[in-house]
Amino acid sequence: MRRYGEPKDSKQTYLDRPGAYGIILSDQGVLLTHQSKPYPELQLPGGGIDLGESPIMALHREVLEETGWRISIMRRLGAYQRYTYMPEYNLFARKICHIFLARAVRKLSEPTEINHTAHWTKIDLAVGHLASEGDAAYLKAYL
Repeated sequence: MRRYGEPKDSKQTYLDRPGAYGIILSDQGVLLTHQSKPYPELQLPGGGIDLGESPIMALHREVLEETGWRISIMRRLGAYQRYTYMPEYNLFARKICHIFLARAVRKLSEPTEINHTAHWTKIDLAVGHLASEGDAAYLKAYL
């Protein structure tokens, strides 16, 4: 599986943290989430897959929490890995990021996840603003 970002530190122990993330489209562009803490950054909506969840179930839940939008998943685009420190959980993780293509269906609410706001961005501009190299690479490949 392709890796983006920092290489693995051989002196560090990493916990596998699978997640599901979406390239979510509409006539408004691509839906991103701005996470203000622990570091301000723009991301593809999505997040960790909880015990007992499928990647698709996790993506629906995470997108609703982070953006307030209901989505329709069209297909899986692939996966990549990245090694990172997650200060909110105080752990080093090997994030396994499953990327899906989806369509925005309907806004149900404001984001319920603290420190997140939803942003519609022109697709070609979003590539340069995403914090994750892997997310940006998948969006660029989609274009």
